[in-house]
Amino acid sequence: MSNENYYDVTAWNIGNAHQDIGEVINSIIDDIKTRQTQTDINEGGKPGAVIYIPPGDYHLTTQVVIDISYLKIVGSGHGFTSSSIRFNTPQNEWADWHELWPGGSRILVDLTPHVGDEEHSAAAFYVKRDGNPRISSVEFADFCIDGLHFIGASDPENSYVNGKTGIYIASAQDSFRITGMGMVYLEHGAVIYNADALSIHDNFLAECGNCIELRGAGQASKITDNLIGAGYNGYSIYAENFGGLLVTANNVFPRGSSSVHFSGVIRSSITSNRFHSFYPGMLVLENNCSENMISSNHFFREREPWGPMQKYDNGLDDLYGLLYISGNNNSIVANHISETIEAQYIKPSGARPVVIRLVSGSGNYLSDNHIVATTEAANAQQIAKQSCFDTQVRALLTVDTLMPLDVTMVQVEKESLHNTILDSGSDAQVIVDKTVNAFRATPTPGM
Repeated sequence: MSNENYYDVTAWNIGNAHQDIGEVINSIIDDIKTRQTQTDINEGGKPGAVIYIPPGDYHLTTQVVIDISYLKIVGSGHGFTSSSIRFNTPQNEWADWHELWPGGSRILVDLTPHVGDEEHSAAAFYVKRDGNPRISSVEFADFCIDGLHFIGASDPENSYVNGKTGIYIASAQDSFRITGMGMVYLEHGAVIYNADALSIHDNFLAECGNCIELRGAGQASKITDNLIGAGYNGYSIYAENFGGLLVTANNVFPRGSSSVHFSGVIRSSITSNRFHSFYPGMLVLENNCSENMISSNHFFREREPWGPMQKYDNGLDDLYGLLYISGNNNSIVANHISETIEAQYIKPSGARPVVIRLVSGSGNYLSDNHIVATTEAANAQQIAKQSCFDTQVRALLTVDTLMPLDVTMVQVEKESLHNTILDSGSDAQVIVDKTVNAFRATPTPGM
C-alpha cells in the first residue's frame, strides 16, 4: 500500500521499530503534524493517518504520545496467549511447548515505573490533548500489548502488579475505538477518562490486573463482544459517573475482583453477558447507581479450581452478595445466576451465602431471576493433577454430582426501601421487610 498518510513502522527512516517502536511511532506522529498543518482546505485539511505494525516483536522503551485526531494504529493479529499458564508451569517443560510467548503484532512494554511517577508514566500509549475540539477518532486495532512480567516479593508472576498500562487516555475525547486488541500482563489494560461515544469491541483483554477502566465521567459508549479477565485484586470492567453505557455480549472470565463494577453510573445497560467468577462481588453497583437495566445475563460463581491460584481471593466473604446493589430504580430482570461451592469453602464458616443483596436505595425492581445454588464434595487430588484448561472445563461441566445448597437468594437491607421483588426466590429464600417492600415469592412445588 502506497500513500503519504500510510506508514509501516518497519519501513520508517527514523529509529528501529524492533528495538524501540515508541521512538518510531512518535517520529511518525511528528511527521503527520508537520505535513498536516492546515485546518480548512476545501472543507478538509487534516485527514490523519494509519500506522501499520506488521507481525513481529517490537520492544517499547519510549512512551508513545498521541495528540492528533484521526489516527489509526493497526496490526495483523492480537497475538494473545496465556502468560499465567506459562509462568505456573515448570520451566523444564517449556522446551516441549509449540510456542512460549504472545505473538501476532506484539509490543513488549519495557517501560519501568518508579515510585512517585505519575500514573500514566508507564503507559505504552498516552493520549492527551487540551483545547477544542476534543481529540477524536483515534483507533487501536489488531495488535498485542504485552507487559511481560508482574513483580512482587512473593510469587511475583501471580501478583498482577507491575505499574504498566497498555492504553491511557487522559483527555476528554470523542468516538475512539479499541477493536481486535490483545492485552496481557499489564497492571492496567485500558484506562480512559471522560469518554464520549467510545467503542471497546471484540478484544481479548485478560491476565491483566485491571482490564477496562472508564474514569472521570462519560456518556453513550459501549463495551461489547469482548473476552475479558482481570486479576483477583482488580476490575474486569469498571465505570464511574457514566450515562448511557452499554455492556453487552461479553464473556468475562473468572479471577477478577469483580466482573462489572459501576460507581455512580446512570441509565446504562448490562445485558446478555456471560459472567464467571471465583469470588463474591461479581457485580457491584455503588454510589447511587440509578435506573440501570441488568437483564438476560448468566452469572456463574464457583471456587477457584486450579491449584496454583487457590490461595488468592478478593477479600470478600459470602455474605457480601454475588450481586451487590446500592442505588435507586434499577431493574434486575430475567437473569440466570448459578452458584456452586463446597460447604467447607464458604466464608464465614457455616454462613448462608447471599446471592442478590440490596444494600441501600429505593425503587429497585427484581423479577424472574432464576437462581440455582448447589454444592459438591471437593476432589482436590484429582484437580491438582489436571492442567488449567482441563481443571476449569471439568468444573464448568460438572452437574451430575451436585446437591442443593441453602442460600439467601435476595437480601434487602433496612436501608433499602420501596423495592419490588417478584419471583426471585421463595419465602424461605428471601429476606425482606414486607411492610416497606413489595414481594411475591416464587411458587414452590405443592404450594
